[in-house]
Amino acid sequence: MSEFSMELNEDQIQIQKWLHEFAENVMRPVASEWDEREETPWPVIQEAAKAGIYSFDFIANAFADSSGLLLPIAGEELCWGDAGLALSIMGSTLAVAGIASNGTPEQLMEWAPQCFGTPDDIKLAAFCVSEPDAGSDVSSLRTRAVYNEADDTWTINGTKTWITNGGIANTHVVVASVDPELGSRGQASFVIAEGTKGISMGQKFKKMGIRASHTAEVVLDDCTIPGRNLLGGKDKLDERLARAREGKKSGKQAAMATFEATRPSVGAQAIGIARAAYEYALDYAKERKQFGRPIITNQGVAFKLADMRMRIDASRLLVWRAAWMGRNGKTFEAGEGSMSKLYAGETAVWVTEQAIQIMGGYGYIREHPVERWHRDSKIYTIFEGTSEIQRLVIARAISGIHIS
Repeated sequence: MSEFSMELNEDQIQIQKWLHEFAENVMRPVASEWDEREETPWPVIQEAAKAGIYSFDFIANAFADSSGLLLPIAGEELCWGDAGLALSIMGSTLAVAGIASNGTPEQLMEWAPQCFGTPDDIKLAAFCVSEPDAGSDVSSLRTRAVYNEADDTWTINGTKTWITNGGIANTHVVVASVDPELGSRGQASFVIAEGTKGISMGQKFKKMGIRASHTAEVVLDDCTIPGRNLLGGKDKLDERLARAREGKKSGKQAAMATFEATRPSVGAQAIGIARAAYEYALDYAKERKQFGRPIITNQGVAFKLADMRMRIDASRLLVWRAAWMGRNGKTFEAGEGSMSKLYAGETAVWVTEQAIQIMGGYGYIREHPVERWHRDSKIYTIFEGTSEIQRLVIARAISGIHIS
C-alpha cells in the first residue's frame, strides 16, 4: 500500500510536465476552432496517440500508479488545455474502466488495447449507461440483454443516450438489465465489438460546452453478441443473480463500480478548467488598469482571486485523497469519491464565473477563452452523477440511512 503524500515523485512530476506541454502546445492553439466546429478532433487525438498519451500503455500505467494520483494529474493537465479536446482524448478511458471494473483480467487484456488502436489506426471506445428515462436512476435501465442458451449468445435491445463517442466508437461497453425485477442488482456489462450488426448512432447532440467531444444516442436493435462478451463471465453473473434473489449482498453493480472508480478523475478534470480560468483572470487583473492602477489592487478583485485559488486547492486535496483511497483499497466511509467530484465540479462553475466577472465585458466575448471554460465547466455538475446525486451518496454514507 502506498502512503498518502501531496509530494509527487520524480516520475509523476515529469509526466505532469510532459502533459502540460502537450496541452499548451497542441491543444490550446486549436481549442477554439474545434469548439466552433463541434466535431471529433481526429488530428488532436492522433497527435496524442503519437505522443503516447492516447494509448492503452499510458492508461495502464496510470491505473497501476500505487498512489492513485497519475490519472487525476493527467485529467487536470489535459483539461487545463481544453476540456472538449481532453474528453475526446480521454473518452475511451471510461470504457476501459468499465472493462477493468467488471471484466476478468483476460478480458481486460483482450479488449482494452482495442479501445485505442494504434497511432496509424485510431480506435475509439464508448461506455453506455444512461438512457432517455434513466439518467441518475441507473436502477431503472430498460435496455435488456437476453441469453440464448442454444448458441451461447446475448441479444440486446434498447437506447442509450448522452454517450461520449456514442455510435462512432469501434468498441461499445453497454450496461443492460438481465433481470429487471432485481433493479440495479440485475444488470451486467457487455462488450460490443466493431462490425457487430444491430448497433447504430441515433441523435447527435449539440451541446453548450465540451463541444469537441462527440455525444450521441446509441440504438441497439436485436444486437447479438457472443457469450464471451459478457464481462465477468456467465458463471459469476449467475452466482451474483442467485445471491440477489435470495436477498443477499450481490457485490458490485455494473454501472456504479465504474463510476466509483472514475469520479475522482472527473473531479480532476474540473480542476483543470478552474485552474485555467483562475490563471487567466490573475494575469488579466495584474495587467488591466482602471483609474491609473492595476485592478488587482482593489480588494473586490483581489479577494475573488484569493477565494478562487483556495477553492481550487481544496478541490485538489479532496480529489487526491479519494484517488489515493480508491487505489489503495480504502473504503469510502463518507462518500469521499462523491465529495471530490461534487466539490470540484461546483468549484469549476464558480471559478469560471468569477473569472468572467473580473474581466467584465471582455470575459463575455469569444476573443478570450474564459467564456468557453465557463460553458465547459457546467457539465461537471451533471455527468457521472449530478451534484444532487453526489449529495445523496454522501448523506447516505454519513447517516447510514436510505435517504430518497
